[in-house]
Amino acid sequence: MAEITASLVKELREKTGAGMMDCKKALGETAGDLEKAVDWLRTKGLSAAAKKAGRVAAEGLVGVVASGTRGALIEVNAETDFVGRNEMFQKFVAASAQIALDNGGDLAKVAAAAFPGTGRDVQGELTNLIATIGENMSLRRAAMVSVSDGVVATYMHNKVAPDLGKIGVVVALESTGDKAKLEALAKQLAMHVASANPRSLTVAELDPAAVERERAVLTEKAGQSGKTAEIIAKMVEGGIRKFHQEVVLLEQAFIMDGKTKVSKIVEDAAKQVGAPVSLAGYLRFELGEGIEKKSEDFAAEVAAQLKK
Repeated sequence: MAEITASLVKELREKTGAGMMDCKKALGETAGDLEKAVDWLRTKGLSAAAKKAGRVAAEGLVGVVASGTRGALIEVNAETDFVGRNEMFQKFVAASAQIALDNGGDLAKVAAAAFPGTGRDVQGELTNLIATIGENMSLRRAAMVSVSDGVVATYMHNKVAPDLGKIGVVVALESTGDKAKLEALAKQLAMHVASANPRSLTVAELDPAAVERERAVLTEKAGQSGKTAEIIAKMVEGGIRKFHQEVVLLEQAFIMDGKTKVSKIVEDAAKQVGAPVSLAGYLRFELGEGIEKKSEDFAAEVAAQLKK
């Protein structure tokens, strides 16, 4: 059996990021074989992660990154907001955002990509982080938007560190016009998206099921008015137009003045930048949206225990 030297433990620790005692134990269990010790630690890390996998992970961080004409978002979840302030976790999310940009926002490719300086892939590094920090974590989603010519601007709301926070936005403007002026407009639009939370860029891209649900509610409500069928139909269509103005980005009133449609703001920008402008796309990730968070009722829990 090989001697378990301090230098060997140090090498394994640098290679895996695991704790010193864990590294020493891994080398002891594998007769000092460094590569087998790496696998041993990974196995233990996976085991530790599996025990935590059932816990709801609705906190964490959204990371944003932009480079040239491309921008990406990633959401990495954890169990508590405390982890969002952990420097190791922040570095992981920031690096993962860049990897998302490099991989077209494809989450499967992100998870399988090499994580810098570790010898592990992104998912493996996250597993190691789970074992180190002691909370369930997950790579939830990633996306990228780009233009062939123009600008991509980012905005982070509730920022906890540079480009890390709770609501991340990327806005892409296609135009051959003045890039500095385009950048300023894109930044304002990104702030609008963060605040107004549109569901789609255009009316055509809006989820048909959401429109039908809204139409059904409007029809039911209008039907109670006692009006004629013709008037009811007009009331419903008017309600649908209002719905579009609430949830479709290009139909919304721009937050900077509260009245001008975003589509008009973009159209008028052509005069300022010297070329036609098109809002090519946007991304908006809000931390934990759509995740059912467990509500802890401690009084009910105590009462239940007393009944046993």
